[in-house]
Amino acid sequence: MSFFSKLTGQFIDVIEWLDNTRDTIVYRFERQGNEIKYGAQLVVRESQTAVFINEGQLADVYPPGTYTLTTQNMPLLTTLKSWKFGFNSPFKAEVYFVNTRTFNDMKWGTKNPIMLRDAEFGAIRIRAFGGYTFKVTDAGKFLKELAGTNAEFYTEDIADHLRNEIVTRFTDIIGESKIPVLDMAANYNEFSGYVKEKIAPGLLEEYGIQIQKVLIENISLPPEVEKVLDQRSSMGILGNLNQYTQFQTANAIGNSQGGALNESMGMGLGFGIANQMINQMNQQNQMNQQNNMTPPPPPPMVQFFVAVNGQQTGPFNLQQLAQMAQTGQLTQQTHVWKQGMAAWATAGQVPELVSVFGTVPPPLPPM
Repeated sequence: MSFFSKLTGQFIDVIEWLDNTRDTIVYRFERQGNEIKYGAQLVVRESQTAVFINEGQLADVYPPGTYTLTTQNMPLLTTLKSWKFGFNSPFKAEVYFVNTRTFNDMKWGTKNPIMLRDAEFGAIRIRAFGGYTFKVTDAGKFLKELAGTNAEFYTEDIADHLRNEIVTRFTDIIGESKIPVLDMAANYNEFSGYVKEKIAPGLLEEYGIQIQKVLIENISLPPEVEKVLDQRSSMGILGNLNQYTQFQTANAIGNSQGGALNESMGMGLGFGIANQMINQMNQQNQMNQQNNMTPPPPPPMVQFFVAVNGQQTGPFNLQQLAQMAQTGQLTQQTHVWKQGMAAWATAGQVPELVSVFGTVPPPLPPM
């Protein structure tokens, strides 16, 4: 290799980054043993931003496009290096490419259960998890606050920080909402929107990151609470605690017998015992229904007041009135009254007293 070839090999003509990964956020252009020469080509592709760092200071930032590195399009770096009359020799500067595309399929979740006070269950613990998407909108701020001087910076390097931010905001919103645990599934979209609204402005201002979407996939109770809740739901479906207990007992007996005998005999015995238990349950239900069938109360006794010699007497029931009719103390012309009648009326005009006079014997025939 000639001396001229070695000399030209020290100069970088094209500065670019072809990203073949899905999780790289920052890539520092490899320049060990090389220098950037005047007039080099800088290629910044879509979803990329190039940042020049000179002696630890952030200089020029380039959006997507192709640039020829001259004093005209490197104003900040030219000012930092005090190139008053341009330059012709190579210079050293660190070039960082920042990936500004949207990073999807990021996951978040609660490491420890969140303690809540629920209106139905009282003090309770819940867990939650979901996903989110983000992108870098301010490459310079992101480099200064998060990436630093790392040659490469990946999504996993910031995932824990973003997850903690989301969990913190989610915990605040859950506590403030006062929504019962069993109704939270109907509010996933609302929770997602609230979390994004609370977290997005702070991250954008502090780190140059924009949270584009926060998704809540599941809010769950501890396994022991879910087990009790499932049992309560099962009993609610069966509708009768005694039947549920008896049915569970029949299944347990059938399973134990089936383990002691062979499979076919165990199944037959289990079904027989289950049928026996079901018949007992039906008989018990019939007995309960019979015990609950009490006769209705007797109808109220009808009582009348009777006018005798201009005086009100009584009240008398129908049996007493029949005896009075037998002795002649009550005739069809006697005035009577009961509750519900508008005025006194003769006994012969009251339909309820027809049977009373029907038992009175007719007058004796003449001698």
